[in-house]
Amino acid sequence: MNRIYMDHAASTPVHPLVAEEMLRIMTGTYGNASSVHAFGRDAKRIASSSREKIAAAINARPADLVFTSGGTESDNTALFGAALARAEQGRHLLVSRIEHHAVLHAAERLEQQGFEVEYIPVDVRGRVDVQWIREHARPDTTLISVMFANNEVGTVQPVREIGAFARECGIWFHTDAVQALGSLPIDCADLNADLISFSAHKINGPQGIGALYVAPHVKLPALLYGGNQERKRRAGTENLAGMAGFAKAAELAVSGLEERHKEALRLRGLFLNGLEQSIGEDAFVLNGDPEHTLAHIANISFPAVGTETMLMNLDMEGIAAASGSACTSGSLETSHVLRAMNLSEKVLHSAIRFSFGLGNTSEEIETVVKKIETITNRMRNKN
Repeated sequence: MNRIYMDHAASTPVHPLVAEEMLRIMTGTYGNASSVHAFGRDAKRIASSSREKIAAAINARPADLVFTSGGTESDNTALFGAALARAEQGRHLLVSRIEHHAVLHAAERLEQQGFEVEYIPVDVRGRVDVQWIREHARPDTTLISVMFANNEVGTVQPVREIGAFARECGIWFHTDAVQALGSLPIDCADLNADLISFSAHKINGPQGIGALYVAPHVKLPALLYGGNQERKRRAGTENLAGMAGFAKAAELAVSGLEERHKEALRLRGLFLNGLEQSIGEDAFVLNGDPEHTLAHIANISFPAVGTETMLMNLDMEGIAAASGSACTSGSLETSHVLRAMNLSEKVLHSAIRFSFGLGNTSEEIETVVKKIETITNRMRNKN
């Protein structure tokens, strides 16, 4: 059976050039970047070069990047760090309801520690209202956290506008750009954001490596202790191969951004048009914002087929898709994102996220459409 991977929003295959670069580092450089001998200096150069390349890809200063173990740590560092750093100025935070659980669970923990978290609602398309944020910001609000683009439905948020408002008020603004990197142009100097989260494995880089952009004026307390790495902001021996792989992936993603976007749009269009022709436009619902969206994500509900049934049948056909965030799809919990969008129960309990990327072909899209048609017709006949 030829397997088809349509879950790139969860994790992407490592680009061959990235793997080649990582292997070169793993087999040739094994010194500790904190050591003063030649082996350590070689390692230090790799870490510095990787930081410079990633910074160039997102228009940031190398000194403003803190390497982490991935998006979850970047989000946690941003929320806990900002809350602790500004606790004397206020303990009120604004966090959108559709954030990744790395943000939401961190916010819940902060609530347990005495912080007040107010959750920003979204409309039926999954987009926040900047005016709502303006009306609910208070003198003791110290942080606003709204993701750049949602990982489940692809909705892109008005982050520049939110950031501009936050800056006017002296509120720090954090945006989770994990899903946006490689799909949308990202300019740290232009976003009005104080903290931005990134992860390599969403852009055909390795798993287990990420970064947090920290604006020059932001001073975060360290959450990990034991060494002076990352300018004393995150202790721990550097993941050299991961850093180099992340840097290569970032270079490839940014240099090929336009081509990548066009290909994602083409595959998405082929997929949606194929569904219209095969099962009819009344048999499925496209969730999210049709205008402000990531091209590589299509969150679709099939009201005649439940989420679990569709996923199980697709998996039996060798097709990988998801019910939502990769961190919760294994449990088949109802999506907190779709629930926040106030969708109907039928739409809510039949949603599947398909996401496209490196390696997907037109032939694969056509195969998936045919399998969905077969599954849908079979379930219709049963009912």
